[in-house]
Amino acid sequence: MPVEQSALMEKLVALTKRRGFLFQSSEIYGGINGCWDYGPMGVELKRNVKDAWWRAMVRDRDDVVGLDSSILMHPMAWRASGHIANFADPMIDCKRCKKRYRVDEIDPAYEDTGIAPTVCPDPKCKGELTAARKFNLMFETHLGPVAESAAKTYLRPETAQGIFVNFQNVVNSTRIKVPFGIAQQGKSFRNEINPRNFTFRSREFEQMEMEFFCKPGTDDTWFEYWVGQRRQWYADLGMNMDKLRLRQHDQAKLSHYSKATTDVEYLFPFGWGELEGIANRTDYDLRQHQIGMRSVGKWQGQDLQDFPLVDEDKEEFSSGKLSYFDDEEKRRYIPFVIEPAAGADRATLAFLCDAYDEDVANNETRVVLRLHPRLAPIKVAVLPLVRKEGMPERGQAIYGDLRKRWNAMYDDSAAIGKRYRRQDEVGTPLCITIDGDTMKDGSVTVRERDSMQQQRIAADVLSRFVEEKLA
Repeated sequence: MPVEQSALMEKLVALTKRRGFLFQSSEIYGGINGCWDYGPMGVELKRNVKDAWWRAMVRDRDDVVGLDSSILMHPMAWRASGHIANFADPMIDCKRCKKRYRVDEIDPAYEDTGIAPTVCPDPKCKGELTAARKFNLMFETHLGPVAESAAKTYLRPETAQGIFVNFQNVVNSTRIKVPFGIAQQGKSFRNEINPRNFTFRSREFEQMEMEFFCKPGTDDTWFEYWVGQRRQWYADLGMNMDKLRLRQHDQAKLSHYSKATTDVEYLFPFGWGELEGIANRTDYDLRQHQIGMRSVGKWQGQDLQDFPLVDEDKEEFSSGKLSYFDDEEKRRYIPFVIEPAAGADRATLAFLCDAYDEDVANNETRVVLRLHPRLAPIKVAVLPLVRKEGMPERGQAIYGDLRKRWNAMYDDSAAIGKRYRRQDEVGTPLCITIDGDTMKDGSVTVRERDSMQQQRIAADVLSRFVEEKLA
């Protein structure tokens, strides 16, 4: 039964707290804006999303390897990458209510006109707005015991730069050949002006990024390939394709490093939102870090904002430390890079929105998360009908066998109908009920989440049956 989009987000937020998916960070102290804690069900769901991504991007391929780089990097890395100069949003404040906004959010035409609104968009306020100013989104921190400028660095706003600075380390240690990719998952931090829409825009979040290095001239083909691969990943995990679209960025509005970018967007209850971007970053990043390496010796703790990067024309980029020697062509070049960069939190939220459903059974509304079995936090639940006649003991034995292979749950509290509803709300695909017949002939009742249909299965073939259903 379709759920009204205007009410879906409110219902989903309530469900995620009630069933242990998501909690407001530091809730007992009133919460902290833009930060979220994943509960017992949420951490399993998000882990399954990340595992599905890792399997598709690394384990099932022979041309991509993994990496886990540090959150803290040398500050020159952020100067070379362009983040210190360019990683900023236009910010504006209301002089009356003190609310802060991103200018391009309250006036999308600002990017084209450069003219900022003058009145607060809050209809209850309508106060005067300040002039627009740039606000760098990186969190500053300090290395060492004294907070002095020479020790200032940043929490990474993306995982990609850790991949670029390790390019040569990976090539040398693995002897992998172009074309190849380096994948990474990890926390990133952005001091968002206005976090909003639940976990969609947060200050602390997790990314799933891959940098695919290819020979210049083949980049357009690889770009189209990865756009198709990433769209298909969501389809393979059961997402409603009517709510998924590809949006190409206008050439005039591309990021400073991009030759082409296509976003994978999902239709959330609050509108279309980006799940990930696939970008052709050309050779920008490796070239910039080569310049940064030459510059770091002359930096000596000066203000990075104004420090010029040293770009000596006499040194050929193609022979630098971050270049690649092609054995077949017997030449050295800077590879181009195709970057599929997805948000683990945004993907998790999209799968939750997509899975939420309500139907009517026995004159009552049933809430169910129709998650793909690979994503479901709990794969199978074991439910003894009553706490007597040996059913709990038999149920525990079956549960112990199943949990060796799948994330299973044992639940013997409350009436069986209420327990079914609890499992429906967390998206458990299968429920195994232990009843009187189990004690007689060893068979169990298997209830399927989506159809609610039940069938008797002999206990000795239960594992094989579950495996087939969860495939």
